[in-house]
Amino acid sequence: MERGNYFSAQSGREIVAPPICEARFSIGEVVRHKLFDFRGVIFDIDPVFANSEDWYQSIPENVRPDKEQPFYHLLAENGENSYVAYVSQQNLITDAEAGPVDHPSVTEMFEAFRDGRYRLRRKLSH
Repeated sequence: MERGNYFSAQSGREIVAPPICEARFSIGEVVRHKLFDFRGVIFDIDPVFANSEDWYQSIPENVRPDKEQPFYHLLAENGENSYVAYVSQQNLITDAEAGPVDHPSVTEMFEAFRDGRYRLRRKLSH
């Protein structure tokens, strides 16, 4: 398998990536967490884990995901709140509802929800 390096804007450092794993989901896709009751729209993808070690260690060991897979940044919602979530590929499924996400930042980043997904605003896709 091929290996590669990339720059993580979140941590401000270069990441030496393990073998490349293909992302199953794409920016603008609406997904749901497998274990927890929330859904969201993907706005960024890290090819491998690129958050802090403290954040990673705070996940209970019995549900802690492997670092060597894509991680997704979501504009997320549950029944009570809107927030930004960072979720491993293994913990996401396509959202069966396929409806729009009610997050206040969606309209800043994306055009209207159409055909089951969002499209990045032109000014953000360049």
